[in-house]
Amino acid sequence: ELGWISKVYVNRPAVVRHAEQIKKWKTVKGNWQVAWLLKAVTCIDLTTLSGDDAPSNVHRLCFKAKRPIREDLLKALDMHDKGITVGAVCVYPARVSDAVNTLKAAGCNIPVASVAAGFPSGQTPLETKLTEIRLAVEYGAQEIDIVISRSLVLTGQWEELYEEIRLCRAACGEAHMKTILATGELGSLANVYKASMIAMMAGSDFIKTSTGKEVENATFPVGIVMMRAIKEYHWQTGYKVGFKPAGGIRTAQEAITWLMLVKEELGVEWLTPELFRLGASSLLADIEQQIFYHVTGSYALQHELAMA
Repeated sequence: ELGWISKVYVNRPAVVRHAEQIKKWKTVKGNWQVAWLLKAVTCIDLTTLSGDDAPSNVHRLCFKAKRPIREDLLKALDMHDKGITVGAVCVYPARVSDAVNTLKAAGCNIPVASVAAGFPSGQTPLETKLTEIRLAVEYGAQEIDIVISRSLVLTGQWEELYEEIRLCRAACGEAHMKTILATGELGSLANVYKASMIAMMAGSDFIKTSTGKEVENATFPVGIVMMRAIKEYHWQTGYKVGFKPAGGIRTAQEAITWLMLVKEELGVEWLTPELFRLGASSLLADIEQQIFYHVTGSYALQHELAMA
């Protein structure tokens, strides 16, 4: 529906003004804060995307994914029997088998997500992108985080962008597909909105802000714009698309603010791992630290909390 795309207008000053107001929101305290933080944990895609990833650190990541918060802390909160785990484990395609086998051996069904389609630049031929997606699925990935070709957005080739994402969706098969827009490289908020709509039209299960490798990653202005696109798409089609901010989200307070923003823009029904994820590698450590402080009244030493 190119008509949707041609009519897009984004009031940038209003978006930026709203984003500044979000930063001033009062935070929740006490038990309410802990409740929001535990909700955030269940929505984290616990991620390692480093060049030196090896089976050992993927194994460690998977065990942390299964037990993200220390058992004694959960018992103190009477939450030890709620089955709290992260939303998914996210790795490169070459490490998918390591993650799948480790989680299977640990007896949990946390999904494994894999980046693909020329991550993070997207500067690979389409045939290579599709092959990489199929291999990741073959290795056992249940979720695929693809990255779009930013040049198609910057040059206004919307039909070509739609076709590329549609082919990636087909290559994913039964796996869920998250489409990374790399919003920091799209040039304008209007392009962010248009790319969001195209990605959803092409069958994306989620739209995601960033690879985490750009200079600018998840920001509130792009989050607002993407969520408004999700809201319009749901209104037009009745289909709910998930949202995933990723890159630069490191503190418990930032996680709570993102959750509150999703609640405000999309509603409580989006606050589930099926429709909301936080892409993060170091966020979980700060959340566990804040929960430790709530339970004990002091901050944990480095050796008291397990590494992810």
